[in-house]
Amino acid sequence: MSVGLAVFLIILGVIGGAVAGFFGARAYMKKYLQDNPPVNEDMMRTMMVQMGQKPSEKKLHQMMTAMKAQQAKSSKK
Repeated sequence: MSVGLAVFLIILGVIGGAVAGFFGARAYMKKYLQDNPPVNEDMMRTMMVQMGQKPSEKKLHQMMTAMKAQQAKSSKK
């Protein structure tokens, strides 16, 4: 086997591994964020209190529903 062919195969393997790693990591992060959303009701309540708003359960529920709908809409694209 010539040196040129060996170098070509190594470069091809590195590029293929990088592409496969990128798409694998992307799929893993999408699934992780779908299963474990970054914001939950307790965090939302804390943010609202820090902004000087009094969080009602109805308002928290509406905001969480809107966030989930937005997440579902963006995942369908």
